[in-house]
Amino acid sequence: MDVLGFPTQNEVWGSGPNLLFLHGWGAPYALYRPMLDHLAKRYTVAAFNMPGVGETPEPQRPWQLDDYLGFTREVLAQLGWREAVIVCHSHGGRVAVGLLAADDCPIVCRKLVVLAGACLRNKRGLKYYLKVYSFKTAKLALKPFPKLLEKYRQSKGSADYKASSPVMRGTLSRLVAVDQTKLLPRVKASTLLIWGDKDDAAPLWIGQKMEKLMPDAGLVTLAGAGHFAVLEQWGRCGAILDSFLNGR
Repeated sequence: MDVLGFPTQNEVWGSGPNLLFLHGWGAPYALYRPMLDHLAKRYTVAAFNMPGVGETPEPQRPWQLDDYLGFTREVLAQLGWREAVIVCHSHGGRVAVGLLAADDCPIVCRKLVVLAGACLRNKRGLKYYLKVYSFKTAKLALKPFPKLLEKYRQSKGSADYKASSPVMRGTLSRLVAVDQTKLLPRVKASTLLIWGDKDDAAPLWIGQKMEKLMPDAGLVTLAGAGHFAVLEQWGRCGAILDSFLNGR
């Protein structure tokens, strides 16, 4: 798929209603394969790697959130989708909220799942985020899936996820300054928020505040889980997702 001049790594699989997945910062959709393959049993899942992630090349300049929104809009246009469930993690939460709160929202989304969404500004320095969003974090999340961990390790090359380039560091510094507090009340989709209480990248207070500000949102907290709670405690997360998406 060519998106705005970027040869974009993407995949569409499964069958049923449409489901769009938006990955977290620096975390290609392959990292979430256990969840996505599970969802593909009931949905047509579309996942893509944003610029600078996986095999999708980096932008030539640091991006802002609006650039990611435009990129995702173009993906939706190429898919031809006008309605979909959206599942998102971390930075993908920013993108989902930005899309759904827009006056000219390009898609009907009746159900939204936000996994540790980085939608509110957290007072941390850039070095901290570069450390948290590292291969070390992914390794912890993938411990229950050794084959996937090995595949992911080989795909990333050197340890620590390789140091981010100046362009991607500049992009991250712009993204972590984003605060979507004022946009949250405009997201009308029925929303499930899933958070680990040990998340140090998007702390639990963010999920708690989102639950209060969004018109139709409920928060599930997973004790002992971190930023990749959906993988660290996949058994519990899978059951929670099934319950929400099946309408219970």
